[in-house]
Amino acid sequence: MTAPVPSVDTPFQSRHARVSRMRRWLPGLSVLRNYDRSTFTKDLGAGLVLTALLAPVGMGYAEATGLPAIYGLYATVIPLLVYALFGPSRILVIGPDSALTALIAATVLPMAHGDPARAAGLAAVLALLGGMLCILAGLARFGFVTDLLSKPIRTGYLNGIALTLLVGQLPKVLGMKVQSGSLLESLSDLGQGLLGGRVNPLTCAIGLGCLLVIFACKIWWPRLPGVLLAVVGATLAVLAFGLDKGAPIALVGVLPQGLPKFSIPAVSGEEFSTLLATAVAIALVSIADMSVLSRIYAGRGKYYVDENQEIMALGLANVAAGLFQGFCVSSSASRTPVAEAAGAQTQVTCVVGALCIALLLLFAPRLMAYLPTAALGAVVISAAWTILDVQDVKRLYQLRRDEFVLSNVCFLGVALLGVVQGIFIAVAISLMAFIWRAWRPYHAVLGRIDGIKGYHDVSRHPEAKQVPGLVLFRWDAPLFFANAEMFRESILRAVSTAPTPTRWVVAAAEPVTDVDSTAADVLAELHDELLGCGIQLCFAQVKGPVKDHLKRYGLFERIGAEHFFPTLGQSVTHYVELHHVQWVDWEDLPVQ
Repeated sequence: MTAPVPSVDTPFQSRHARVSRMRRWLPGLSVLRNYDRSTFTKDLGAGLVLTALLAPVGMGYAEATGLPAIYGLYATVIPLLVYALFGPSRILVIGPDSALTALIAATVLPMAHGDPARAAGLAAVLALLGGMLCILAGLARFGFVTDLLSKPIRTGYLNGIALTLLVGQLPKVLGMKVQSGSLLESLSDLGQGLLGGRVNPLTCAIGLGCLLVIFACKIWWPRLPGVLLAVVGATLAVLAFGLDKGAPIALVGVLPQGLPKFSIPAVSGEEFSTLLATAVAIALVSIADMSVLSRIYAGRGKYYVDENQEIMALGLANVAAGLFQGFCVSSSASRTPVAEAAGAQTQVTCVVGALCIALLLLFAPRLMAYLPTAALGAVVISAAWTILDVQDVKRLYQLRRDEFVLSNVCFLGVALLGVVQGIFIAVAISLMAFIWRAWRPYHAVLGRIDGIKGYHDVSRHPEAKQVPGLVLFRWDAPLFFANAEMFRESILRAVSTAPTPTRWVVAAAEPVTDVDSTAADVLAELHDELLGCGIQLCFAQVKGPVKDHLKRYGLFERIGAEHFFPTLGQSVTHYVELHHVQWVDWEDLPVQ
């Protein structure tokens, strides 16, 4: 007998395994294996176009979080490079995002007590925590968590974020100061400022002019880079009219020269717990937004994206941002379409954009010295207006009033209670909506309709006929602790309202995907209760895994294997033959 030959990997097999691991963990490098000059030309052009948007948007979002504008560039450069290496999506752009700015500001600014450097340090720790949570979620394969937030809930949440951003940036565009506080307090102070004449006419002209240029390009000339034109135009106006010399307008000023430095800010235990709570919310929002965006562009590009690898890449980008003086980042719904429209093919586009921002910081920090902060406010307002989705809310009102209510409850939670509270409200509402549907699922008594195969809901088809003495009952949900009693009560109600005295109840169990131990006890009680009244409980179309559960619970033996049927039709046939019931189905009639 020949001894088995031990398996030894050949050099080719070992190399193939290494390449497979590299493709899994470093998908950015694997793209370069088939990279050519034509693809690079397209990526280079798209990267240059993208740069024109990265700088002003990054600084604008930094301003929106209450941080100096330079930190928006720090949060742009390093995360773009990290995601280009670890991210599976080919053209997804990572950076500061409008959905996160209000979350960061609501947490960091009260803790910093007006100290910009301290606020930046706290924001960096927040990015570190959020990134670590994303990495852990990816390693634990928690990509499914993105399904917790339904689209109506996300719509309400983003609408609340958009309103918060609009109200927060309007004073900057109008050149007036508003006391920070709740949305209602900010709106009240904003209204008093407008009525009291606190508007700066020059700043207002610049801010509204930038908004006009941005929206005009979006509506009439979508191919033109409206954000770039507005920012450059505002800067040139400051230089042309000498508005930097004594004019009462706020400017970004000269940026600190050089690349961001590696640092880990220290925080107290109390600050850590506060930041951790916000980091959970930020991680959940970032994961949900990124999953939707990456799926969209993966579908367009006809390639597959591992959602768990995507989450880990997002986490690594946030950790890198936190270690290099940045703040929380996510996928960008405004810059990714720009990269796509400019012809981006791979993540090299983002590498080009990051390198261009790095060159700006190294060799041209004075380029932003004359940029009005009102222009950055206009950029953020235009982005907030983009994520505001009124049409989807109208659609929900027409199609599903319950989802319309849920969406608006989430919107009001974000707008009135705060962004941090709003995201937890969104998750709670999503879970409550799921539990409500499972707790009170649709159920029906079934009957036969002449000329139509199958068994159908008698409440929707009054003409349906029921077999004398037989109740066919369908339950459209798993059976678990929250709805088991309702299942029992619904069956007893069906028996009491049946047109003839009931001998059998057959539960059509095809939609039932699980039965927990609480529901099993209720089923045992229901079986004994019906049996005491001379009624047999039966099941049809039980799924294999559910039947295994019933066997472990002892219900299969207790009810009797002979009372479990593969189909409803077989249960009806067996009942009719056993009890000699006069029942003629239309399918049994001879063909005329």
